[in-house]
Amino acid sequence: MSRSAYEDDIRLAHRLADVAADIIRPFFRAPLTIDLKADHSPVTKADRGAEQAMRAILEQERPEDGIFGEEMGISRPDARRLWVLDPIDGTRAFIGGRASFGTLIALVEDGRPVLGIINQPIHQERWVGVKDLPTRFNGEVIHTRSCPALDHALLATTSPWLFEKEGEVHFDKIRLKCRDTLLGGDCYNYGLLSLGHCDLVVEQGLKFYDFAALVPIVEGAGGIMRDWQNRPLNKNSVGEVIAAGDHHLIEPALSAMEL
Repeated sequence: MSRSAYEDDIRLAHRLADVAADIIRPFFRAPLTIDLKADHSPVTKADRGAEQAMRAILEQERPEDGIFGEEMGISRPDARRLWVLDPIDGTRAFIGGRASFGTLIALVEDGRPVLGIINQPIHQERWVGVKDLPTRFNGEVIHTRSCPALDHALLATTSPWLFEKEGEVHFDKIRLKCRDTLLGGDCYNYGLLSLGHCDLVVEQGLKFYDFAALVPIVEGAGGIMRDWQNRPLNKNSVGEVIAAGDHHLIEPALSAMEL
């Protein structure tokens, strides 16, 4: 599609990122009350406040679109267009004073992500990916880097403890065949991959709000995102995710995992 097809949505997504950033920044490295959700993951006033503010704008500007947020669930789930929000992807990093978290905003049409934003409000870094358009970082077009083979690849994942037992085995297999491995990063890893600073990201257990925004960003920068069966990601994907900056890496990487 041409840019004009999503121009209004891009402007709205920027507005959502801006309002979330304004709410999140005052809480960073400040005293916080930390609550635990049912899955024992942490949540704060910053997470809830940022999502509430974004949802309020969407309810006013896109009343027919669905909204799916990590903290407040789903509204109008049968809508063809769905805004998917993760106000702070990397809440543990945020609580720990690390600026490797990000706000994720995605627009999904017919189950597939077509627009995505990663916004890092502390460093004021913003990645914007749109279907059929090049990804931009703070307004400049960016590209992934080429990587000739797995033994040249820099692999990243948020934490090995987030893998299920069998998944950790598969991750270890690919880790041992890569040049080096970075731990930590959450959504920031995918932004770095899009900028050409790492080559592979492998993760398990992600929810749709964890990866929907990342797909247009990675693919618009020249990379590829798939599930562990090498299928395109959509709202029904189970959250076993691999991203490669170089398309030639995806099949060797999956083979190395011995799935």
